[in-house]
Amino acid sequence: SGQGKFADRYLAALEAEAALHPALTPATLYVGGGTPSELAVAQIRDLFTRLRRAYPARLSEITFEGNPESLDGEKLGVLAHEGVTRLSIGLQTADDALLPAIGRRHTAADFAAIFKAARGAGIPALSVDLMFGLPGQTLDSLRATLDYVLALGPEHISLYGLQVEDRTLFAKRGVLEDSDLSREMFELSMRALAAAGLEQYEISNYAKTGHRSEHNINYWRRGEYIGLGCSAASFYGGRRQANEERIPAYLEGVEAGRRPLSENESPMGLDALGEEAFLGLRLIEGFIPSENLRTAFVESWTTLNARGLVREDGPRWKLTAEGVFLANDVFQEFVPPFQRQEATA
Repeated sequence: SGQGKFADRYLAALEAEAALHPALTPATLYVGGGTPSELAVAQIRDLFTRLRRAYPARLSEITFEGNPESLDGEKLGVLAHEGVTRLSIGLQTADDALLPAIGRRHTAADFAAIFKAARGAGIPALSVDLMFGLPGQTLDSLRATLDYVLALGPEHISLYGLQVEDRTLFAKRGVLEDSDLSREMFELSMRALAAAGLEQYEISNYAKTGHRSEHNINYWRRGEYIGLGCSAASFYGGRRQANEERIPAYLEGVEAGRRPLSENESPMGLDALGEEAFLGLRLIEGFIPSENLRTAFVESWTTLNARGLVREDGPRWKLTAEGVFLANDVFQEFVPPFQRQEATA
């Protein structure tokens, strides 16, 4: 990548940044965001050496993200040797006609070769990232992708619907979301994944028994975590923090011995309660809301319940089957501006 010239300096900065955080003992590690598989073999080894020095306690789960075009047998062998327990491979679609349109430089066959090589290297669990609602994607194309991937037997699948965000490539091209087709694609995917023995445990995540992502579950339950690197987010001591997005600014900050923060806030009041709700509701099993949350959002909950989007299951709040499809409608009730609550507060 164009940032490659910074790689060795960046790896040293990750270790230096770890020392700027309080001494927490993490249980899981997630190497991702960006494409760490673009690092050279020696750099991947260096990364793990530095992370082990910073956090010597044994980790129950180590996830590494990679794309098929930047992984190879040697790198996979190193990842297995370094104790990676989960490899998350970014495929998106097995339709070779669609891959270039979403900026991917691999083919479905490249992906299958890397998947099999990762199995051969002995990495215990493999996860695959897929998307639906892509420009030009049909139900048949999606069904073929699901069949292709499920035949390989992954332990975990992350499946995301396309969201056309402002200023992205798709927005500039005028790509529109087709909500009816997206819903059909979501339903098709849910049926196929369930039939293959993958349980939907979060809106976008499916796992075989024993293979849920511990790291991400901690996030949805508002557990604490430390983020190292550009744009990395941290949450501990009630504070949400995010690092500089630009590599030079990030490096300058860390090398000067200071946290390279672009955000540093402590969610309070309705913001914090709303966050508890929209993160907890992402989990299919739901969550047990605090009394403050129940009280503050009683009107929103009543409205959503009347629309058949949420339900109470004993002490737990959760989405209904319909709510899973319309989750964004649900989450809007729990993010600012809180018209209804503030009007009655």
